[in-house]
Amino acid sequence: MDGDDVDMAAAETAEAVPELDDMKKRLKEMEDEAAALREMQAKVEKEMGSVQDPSASATASQANKEEVDSRSVFVGNVDYSCTPEEVQQHFQACGTVNRVTIRSDKYGQPKGYAYVEFVETEAVQEALLLNESELHGRQLKVTAKRTNVPGMKQFRARRPSPYMGFPPRGAIMPPYLFSPYGYGKVMRYRLPMRYSPYG
Repeated sequence: MDGDDVDMAAAETAEAVPELDDMKKRLKEMEDEAAALREMQAKVEKEMGSVQDPSASATASQANKEEVDSRSVFVGNVDYSCTPEEVQQHFQACGTVNRVTIRSDKYGQPKGYAYVEFVETEAVQEALLLNESELHGRQLKVTAKRTNVPGMKQFRARRPSPYMGFPPRGAIMPPYLFSPYGYGKVMRYRLPMRYSPYG
């Protein structure tokens, strides 16, 4: 009996050894593929430059926006026929103008305001002195440009529609009118017919 047990154990071991070798071979192949993928990824990252995480790039872009906005002014009440070159000439005395942006709607019509970006930060203070100056016969409103904070959109309540059934909150309602002839009763009077179609 002991001889049979040894033979069976030897037979199982003989079968397990090729399976074990196959598993080791597959594991080695997978490790080689993973190493090759890591090398390729490192090569791509090197070609594309240093890879940053999204939060770091978002912080950097936000800091860049704040820096650009510190060198910019908002110009309101700009004439619709005014060109960016004319706005640039108007603010040229303040400092070197880097860019003039006149915003337009989806139909390409100007909205009536512009942004002027300067090269120097000191030019913003000079540009603020041009508040209420005239360009194309219109008085300009010049203020420092503010930086929009993402996710901080101001809530604008909708105006109540006069066609909806319910009055808006806080609306003053007229007092209920009751009939002078009793609680809840409305007396109806029959008016005499002066002109009858039936003669």
